[in-house]
Amino acid sequence: MDESGRPSFNRLQNFSANANAIIFFAFDLLMWNGENLQMQPLEKRRALLRRKAMPKMPTARFSDSFHVTADQMISAVRSQGLEGIVAKRRNSIYEPGRRSGAWVKMRIGGGQEFVIGGYTPSSKNFDALLVGYYEGDALMFAAKVRNGFVPAMRDTVFHHFEKLRIKTCPFANLPESGKGRWGEGLTAADMEKCIWLKPRLVVAIEYAEWTPANHLRHAKFIALREDKNAREVIRENPS
Repeated sequence: MDESGRPSFNRLQNFSANANAIIFFAFDLLMWNGENLQMQPLEKRRALLRRKAMPKMPTARFSDSFHVTADQMISAVRSQGLEGIVAKRRNSIYEPGRRSGAWVKMRIGGGQEFVIGGYTPSSKNFDALLVGYYEGDALMFAAKVRNGFVPAMRDTVFHHFEKLRIKTCPFANLPESGKGRWGEGLTAADMEKCIWLKPRLVVAIEYAEWTPANHLRHAKFIALREDKNAREVIRENPS
């Protein structure tokens, strides 16, 4: 958990037994005293979890549920800076390995505009966008963005690249010394495979959070922003 009591993926990722503790949240119970509960409705499984299992796990926390509308939940999650929501049908059984539609996940992270400064190529067009933001006159690399594209939009974005190609990297903070735990960094070796662009195109990106290395986690393309000047794009959430 962070200082505000919110779950922190980065703290979990960089866990140190000497620095912070991991908190276990329990949300479902699939077996109890040898009985398979997977065919029982979720409400009953969770009632058994709260009544039978939680008293035996004094250091664990029960992951509570809220019977409210989607709009109310989204508003509450967004106002508290949490990552997202999982919604489940209260009468659903547990179906391992199958996505039945009985539960849905919605990420409600941050989002802002970023400038495209290059891309990694694929056999047809591009594999990932390389995006950043301005600090004064310096364009700072923030993320590789692969998610959020349908084929038609990927072609549309790629069409804009033809007249913007340049030979030198426009990002002031590249290369980086390492790729990072999740491969979010760009090393000198990685940069040899990149194609660079004049920083003119602006895109709207959604993401879960900023990492300690100043990269975006779970970045997703939303749209081109042809109405915004690239030099106006700064980091909106430095905290």
